[in-house]
Amino acid sequence: MRSEALLLYFTLLKIARAGFPEDSEPISISHGNYTKQYPAFVGHKPGRNNTQRHKLDIQLIIIMNRTLYIAARDHIYTLDTDTANSEEIFFSKKLTWKSRQADVDTCRMKGKHKDECHNFIKVLLQQNDDTLFVCGTNAFNPSCRTYKMDTMELLGEEISGMARCPYDAKHSNIALFADGKLYSATVTDFLAIDAVIYRSLGDSPTLRTVKHDSKCLKEPYFVQAVNYGDFIYFFYREIAMEYNTMGKVVFPRVARVCKNDRGGSQRVLEKQWTSFLKTRLNCSIPGDSHFYFNILQAVTDVIHINGRDVVMATFSTPYNSIPGSAVCAYDMAEVANAFMGRFKEQKSPDSTWTPVPEDKVPKPRPGCCAGTSSLEKYKVSNEFPDDTLNFIKQHPLMDEAVPSIANRPWFLKTMVRYRLTRISVDNAAGPYRNHTVVFLGSEKGIILKFLAKMNSGFLNDSLFLEELNVYNPEKCVFH
Repeated sequence: MRSEALLLYFTLLKIARAGFPEDSEPISISHGNYTKQYPAFVGHKPGRNNTQRHKLDIQLIIIMNRTLYIAARDHIYTLDTDTANSEEIFFSKKLTWKSRQADVDTCRMKGKHKDECHNFIKVLLQQNDDTLFVCGTNAFNPSCRTYKMDTMELLGEEISGMARCPYDAKHSNIALFADGKLYSATVTDFLAIDAVIYRSLGDSPTLRTVKHDSKCLKEPYFVQAVNYGDFIYFFYREIAMEYNTMGKVVFPRVARVCKNDRGGSQRVLEKQWTSFLKTRLNCSIPGDSHFYFNILQAVTDVIHINGRDVVMATFSTPYNSIPGSAVCAYDMAEVANAFMGRFKEQKSPDSTWTPVPEDKVPKPRPGCCAGTSSLEKYKVSNEFPDDTLNFIKQHPLMDEAVPSIANRPWFLKTMVRYRLTRISVDNAAGPYRNHTVVFLGSEKGIILKFLAKMNSGFLNDSLFLEELNVYNPEKCVFH
């Protein structure tokens, strides 16, 4: 571990001597002593005795219809974003969903600590105009419910959260609704061995990735999912199977599935994706030897900037090395192009991974959506020939990585002792809604704010407006 950190240090030193970009400096800095006056949310309702504190264990923070939803342990809080707060932020509604005692007892019997045997809310989505879809870990027995948005009234029956929600609050997961169907990425078992990308609910067949197949998913950490065009795109990081001779190397990935996928035939990929493909995301500093930021931390939704549909993402160095972070942007057209490139294969367990010759790729091309203009002959995916289905089952990895816009990071932060872990973009900021503002958040509670200037090229000459230290241990640390 120490040797890896030293190796990274000397690599950074070498790149720095060759022209490693210096960290930008903000126009303004707001220190913790100033931001202490900012109001904070600690789980209280107005008009009550506010000396009592409870451990919140916040899992998600989402804005829907100008209401802020905070998903936490055993509770969901709603806050009105139009309400001014001076000293403390209060919730307007609180939904309580605690695990049944029988589930808690089973959780404890399986060896889990009492603090783990709660209902941590890990999925909170707007299912339609007036319905919330909520899933929680439920003391390691994940479950899902629907609630009426305006009253928080329970609707219908509770359903299983398996493959929709993780068992453990520490495990990553993502979920979204598209065309009435739930797309989720999580683990399906108590031991977190079976990672899955899954579709359920709605009027389409339930589908999943191939079970226990490291070519498909290998210890993934799921970050984001977006609905774009004919596909759902999943952003995550995982152990790179194509670099297995070098130990555990983590790569950032983007995978996609067709929204109209109905699974394979009874012979191949039945009840499994016929369109699942993945490739690497490249966020690196160019040079004689590229310096890669491989730990994908956060990804935005698709945003329209300067005539392009893009996603922006934060990356960092590994946690056992010197801290360093980068922000890279990706054109969705380039993401789509990567999935139309060459496939990658390993011909034997000991051989290196190489591109698949084009004449070895079957027709119709694996990974394309049934019923599209190039595949009019095949109306549904279970009509695909076995050659196509077997090929994509054995070759889910693409050869070429998705390049970042301008082939370099948009922003770097390497001379600090923290990593950037969050990103949010407002591309309709200002009184005339014609500015793009980028916010970056760190693991230390520091927020960086940028005004993106669009005059010449993509996000060129952006202004680093402000650095705010908003973490207040007096209010935020639970004793």
